[in-house]
Amino acid sequence: MDADADTLDYDALGLVAGLEIHQQLDTATKLFCGCPTDRRDPEEAVRRFTRYLHPTRSELGELDRAAVEESRVDRAFEYLAYDSTCLVEADEEPPGRLDDEALTVAMEIAALLDAAVVDQVHVMRKIVVDGSNTTGFQRSALVARDGQIETEHGAVGIEDLMLEEESAARVAGTDDGVRYGLDRLGVPLVEIGTAPDIGSPAGARAAAERIGMLLRSTGTVKRGLGTIRQDVNVSIEDGARVEIKGVQDLEGIETIVENEARRQVALVEVAAELRSRGATVDDPVDVGDVFADTDSEVIAGALAGGGDVLAVRLGGFDGLVGRELLPDRRLGTELADHAKRHGAGGIFHTDELP
Repeated sequence: MDADADTLDYDALGLVAGLEIHQQLDTATKLFCGCPTDRRDPEEAVRRFTRYLHPTRSELGELDRAAVEESRVDRAFEYLAYDSTCLVEADEEPPGRLDDEALTVAMEIAALLDAAVVDQVHVMRKIVVDGSNTTGFQRSALVARDGQIETEHGAVGIEDLMLEEESAARVAGTDDGVRYGLDRLGVPLVEIGTAPDIGSPAGARAAAERIGMLLRSTGTVKRGLGTIRQDVNVSIEDGARVEIKGVQDLEGIETIVENEARRQVALVEVAAELRSRGATVDDPVDVGDVFADTDSEVIAGALAGGGDVLAVRLGGFDGLVGRELLPDRRLGTELADHAKRHGAGGIFHTDELP
């Protein structure tokens, strides 16, 4: 299947998509304390404090792989507290009872999704060490499961409905980490996860549109930019499941699913060509001394700041690193994203050098 073709045969590709929809509830107070759910400007903060977060083992003695990966990047997290926040958000006081109003709204949403409410609601922990929660975890409760919605593209199953606390809002990056505001942390939130029943970009949009309409019909959800977010999971038969987080609008969902399908088709083609070439990846080599007198401002600046310059020989990759997967996105972009995720400033490769 050619990723450059005008249209893709999604059935032939084995496209599978699912949605996680996060909707803030318009309740009087937060989920585990009596603080209001109003947003505040960063300039109104009355206190700042800094935390370093590390993954901890679950009750089964296991470490979450994603949390371990996140913790490998050493970052300091600064938090802005307000006169409308309390010690619960700062993780300096135990949480209160689960908010009754939020639970009532969640059960109403479950009925609209034709989902079965569980007999008992228990609060659990989701490990999160990206700084968006002062505790290092998110409090989450399963409210209902096994629902279904109808769309013009067919039925879509609802696997679960969770009642959760919203994460802290990212305010800005800092020299050594990230700054968050505590005004949003703890706002009641429902997370609706669909089954992987969606087989096209249009189907993904239709499912999100239907769920959004049902949520708004309750009259008890927040409105406006940032109050609803969609995470989109996409895979093709020969590819891998990829989660695209924080999609804000319906139009974006359809485009994202299509582009991710094209990206995976292109990567599968690149992988097949690399196998046919017998491609190899050598171990990294420190070449900082080679660039001691470089004219490159980027490399010179990195060395002056105490950084390193590493070189890796990619045997058989000639011409492929610069290959365009999508407009303005190449295989080199994919490699650079992974490198930056692990602390590198960026990469140069011979496909783009003179």
